Amino acid sequence: MTTPFRNITPNQSGGAATLLLALSFTGFLLITQALFIVQPGQVAVVTTLGKVSGGSRRPGLNLKIPFIQSVYPFDVRTQVKPETFAKLLTKDLQEIQATATIKYALRPTEAGRVFSTIAYNNNEVYPRIIQPSLVKALKSVFSQYELVTIASKWSDISELVEKTVAEELEKFDYVDVRGLDLTSLVIAEEYRAAIEQKQIAEQQLLRAQTEVKIAEQEAIRYQTLNRSLDDQVLFKLFLDKWDGKTKVVPSLPGNKGGNIPVIVGGRD
Repeated sequence: MTTPFRNITPNQSGGAATLLLALSFTGFLLITQALFIVQPGQVAVVTTLGKVSGGSRRPGLNLKIPFIQSVYPFDVRTQVKPETFAKLLTKDLQEIQATATIKYALRPTEAGRVFSTIAYNNNEVYPRIIQPSLVKALKSVFSQYELVTIASKWSDISELVEKTVAEELEKFDYVDVRGLDLTSLVIAEEYRAAIEQKQIAEQQLLRAQTEVKIAEQEAIRYQTLNRSLDDQVLFKLFLDKWDGKTKVVPSLPGNKGGNIPVIVGGRD
């Protein structure tokens, strides 16, 4: 018994449509993988098979090789980071706690070098670059001054710490320091009382010095006035104030006969 077979020819138009759909999807996937956008305030580091290639990519639409190149964004806007540092020693070995708020920004041209040498993402910039230099600067500056000086010249100490941090970070050329403020200082109560007493004593000394200077200036003024008051000046002053009724007036200046008074309207 013979079974009849029927020759079935595939639908040529349906196969072409499927192939076209697959190619379109593949093309779309390649395009989406090749294009990426860098947001404002950021730069992007592009790596080719794990190695940094090219300079930092700027904000806007950028291209990369699909599946071969990877993109790592870094923030280059000014960052504000407050942190409290404890157990900092002064010159007289007093332990203090200080809060420092630093403003910094990653240099856009250095993002690739930062990725290659020290930080793989934006969150690692502060703990790996900023924080070690900040701690070093705080310890270095505080160790040069006694506690009383640090507390009484807090603004000057803050500026010195900022300068020291900037110089330290400049050695690596990764970031720019935009500002630094020491916002608080915590010390033991007994030392706080001693600092207040010293400040009161300094104010009293300054007040006393000011009073001495005023007294010295007054003495100089009186000495100058006494030297300028000769007989003629005194006689002129008397005449200016004379009321016309006084019977006796001072002798005329230049009188060789001594201080003989001049009699006016009466007898001597």
